[in-house]
Amino acid sequence: MIILGLDPGLGTTGWGVIHADGNRLKHIANGQIRTDPSMPLPRRLSNLHAALIDVILAERPDGAAVEEVLGNTNAQSTLKLGQARGVVLLAAAGSGLHIGEYHPSTVKKAVVGTGGAEKRQIQAMMAVLLPGAKLAGPDAADALAVAITHAHHLASAQGMARRARVTA
Repeated sequence: MIILGLDPGLGTTGWGVIHADGNRLKHIANGQIRTDPSMPLPRRLSNLHAALIDVILAERPDGAAVEEVLGNTNAQSTLKLGQARGVVLLAAAGSGLHIGEYHPSTVKKAVVGTGGAEKRQIQAMMAVLLPGAKLAGPDAADALAVAITHAHHLASAQGMARRARVTA
């Protein structure tokens, strides 16, 4: 299965694509989509959508995974992040992809082993889990971590379904 991981942001949205075969993972591609802060918000969101559609058409994933939004003390920043996340979900869902959504602490725990991991720890684990992958930046590393989390959850669900069929 080819999984597109997405780390939404208005300024920078990270994306990463992996191939997952059970627990075997292979890096395919990653990158970051940046929007120009001097542009009006609707144009930035439109540009983000168009760039995501380009990634989806180029990489042809079977499914997607998106990191959930964490609120912060600046309501305006949280609102803009939520709007960018909405565009990310729209691009993936509009392309017919099944989408998994994961809380940041779930992603950190899945790839680092602790829900309080820092960005640099996630980047370091990408070198271990996806050897040879050249990361486009920290947001791309986070997106790959989201994809890996989704792959692990899918593998666990498939394993439980197999065990249920055997015992039935």
